[in-house]
Amino acid sequence: MIRKRQLDPRAISHLTIAGWTGRNKEALEKHIRELEELGVPRPASTPIFYRVAAPLLTTADRIEVMGEESSGEIEPVVLMLDDALWVGVGSDHTDRKAETIGVTLSKQLCAKPVSSTLWLYEDVADRWDTLELRSHVVVDGKRRLYQEGTLANMRPPHELMRLDRGADRMPNGSAMFCGTLAVHGGIAPAPRFEMELRDPSTGEAILAAYDTISLPVRG
Repeated sequence: MIRKRQLDPRAISHLTIAGWTGRNKEALEKHIRELEELGVPRPASTPIFYRVAAPLLTTADRIEVMGEESSGEIEPVVLMLDDALWVGVGSDHTDRKAETIGVTLSKQLCAKPVSSTLWLYEDVADRWDTLELRSHVVVDGKRRLYQEGTLANMRPPHELMRLDRGADRMPNGSAMFCGTLAVHGGIAPAPRFEMELRDPSTGEAILAAYDTISLPVRG
């Protein structure tokens, strides 16, 4: 049985987005090419760690963005709370137009939805690589698979923490998005984004979803 808790986003004071965390070089290259097609330059290093404003983290079921050129991407999220490491599922929602100007800039422009339910990392650590990520988008009332894969596709949390901080833990009140998967059919905006983190050994899953409200661009 996996122990659980509910997240209060106000408990998070440090938020990091880890990018280019894939273990599989072929899959990593595929995602780099996906973004290159949108005009996003290759990263200076892999992985890379973007520090963003902690209040961007939200458990809300809707976010507001500028224009029609942003999209979500599913990620495992680890959080250090009360001296214990917890895991949830989130979306590094990103303004793709701004990303062509500067990735760090683009990371600051959109809210980062995350599940309100968290699992104790200790309870799934021994089977971390088998955990499944799955996202769906809903466009014009039609739901389709957007991303799918296991966490074996990306570097494990403690390795990312060592690379970022030089230690295999984060301070209390810290959260890190741990990387994403290649998409099916190319990166595209959608008014609804649905996320799932599933443990196939127990059948338990964390589900989260949010709607995106596009605000008009007036110049």
